[in-house]
Amino acid sequence: MRRTAFRTIATTTATLTLAATAFTAHAASPAPDAEDLLDATDLAEKYPDELLQAMQDDLDVTKDRAVERLDFQAEASVTLDELDDALGDDFAGLWLDADDDVVYAAVTDKAKTSTVRKAGAKAVTARYSLEDLEQWQDSLIAPLSDVDGVPGTYVDLAENSIVVQVHRGARGEARQAAKAAGVPREAVTYELTTEQPQTFQDIVGGNAYFTSGFRCSVGFAVTAGFVTAGHCGPTGATTTQPSGTFAGSVFPGSDMAWVRTASGNTPVGAVNNYSGGVVQVAGSSQAPVGSQVCRSGSTTGWHCGTIQAYNATVTYAEGSVNGLIRTTVCAEKGDSGGSLLAGNQAQGVTSGGSGNCRTGGTTYFQPVNPILSRYNLTLVTSGSGTGGGGGQNPTCTGTFYTGGGSLSQGGQAVHPDGSYWHQSSSATIAGCVEGPSSGDYDVYLQRWTGSSWSTVAQGATASNRDSLTYSASSGYYRLVVHAYSGSGAYTVGITVS
Repeated sequence: MRRTAFRTIATTTATLTLAATAFTAHAASPAPDAEDLLDATDLAEKYPDELLQAMQDDLDVTKDRAVERLDFQAEASVTLDELDDALGDDFAGLWLDADDDVVYAAVTDKAKTSTVRKAGAKAVTARYSLEDLEQWQDSLIAPLSDVDGVPGTYVDLAENSIVVQVHRGARGEARQAAKAAGVPREAVTYELTTEQPQTFQDIVGGNAYFTSGFRCSVGFAVTAGFVTAGHCGPTGATTTQPSGTFAGSVFPGSDMAWVRTASGNTPVGAVNNYSGGVVQVAGSSQAPVGSQVCRSGSTTGWHCGTIQAYNATVTYAEGSVNGLIRTTVCAEKGDSGGSLLAGNQAQGVTSGGSGNCRTGGTTYFQPVNPILSRYNLTLVTSGSGTGGGGGQNPTCTGTFYTGGGSLSQGGQAVHPDGSYWHQSSSATIAGCVEGPSSGDYDVYLQRWTGSSWSTVAQGATASNRDSLTYSASSGYYRLVVHAYSGSGAYTVGITVS
């Protein structure tokens, strides 16, 4: 859903009394009410400034271009799902042109190119289906693992080929292994490289966790803990900061794990941006090849790059790992397990790679959705963007406050009842809105910075129902409801726990 700037309105004020000992609601006073006019630019910002700044720094794009790019990628993700279903066995992959914002989709049956065009993509005919290429790639895992000088494989969608990376002198033996595996010669390309990927594990910085003397990075929060890289610890290994236990771990083969944290640790749907704040996580929709992504890790912080391929195979010293995302994002030791994001969508956890963040490199990521699926985990989200809670509030109520009103399309309202409240201690704030069934109503949590209101969490899906959660420190807060489309009555709820 593409957001545009909001129309600003003056807020009303009213005295509010709430039967809760930790909170005090305020009408207009000499403190925050100086900004009772909503900051339209602040509310309209779809992506965190820290994420956009990282893209500007690493990808040499303007802020407007970064927002445009992320919007385009989100729409392309929907197209990817549609064509994967519609084309079936004839689907040969989808990728993006990073410069011109063109979606390409390959198909093996020329008769189905019209389906591609109707979906808004540029059709390309291909010799091999994506399913065939991936199956052949899988068949190469075992024979190539016995060949010295083959650091990995991946599928190049644009070239409709399996790329086998080889060190100098290893091409001949790799070619014989592919022939013995029955892979068509025309389906394989050999790429000379000096890369020697290694896992990122033993240098710490920022948000890290400890296990068996090693330090890795937290990937994404799940309802019972967090997901991370499998090479960071075996099943049963214990962690500190936060304290927990590896409830499942696979490495090599895959590089996935999840840690069940002890009571007292609170999973939050956000990622450290290494600029004094967080980037909210809204879901885990897979971004197409060619998408621009950013990574967070405890050694090198935020860095951005581009997805080059999915289902890459990498041969580490410990063994081969399959099904990885190949990117141009840099990383270093200690970043292992850390988060890969496309906008506010979780993509994967850092596995390993080559190079560094001074000269650049190639980094591989274990996709996050297979981890969630394998261990039946639920990603913790903030309520922002797609997957932020649309439809998750059958009845929007709050234990701290429940209210409502009526809005016309484009209108906004502040709650509690045109006012704000003072949060005297750290807590989790949850907000929800439910508007008319034909509308699109969003909800934003704002915190007073001392001179203006700043949005710290949002629920902004294409739905009449949205929600958000936020780990709050003490301060002044208010909830803003925006009628993005449609008009009518709505209910809003706030819970503080």
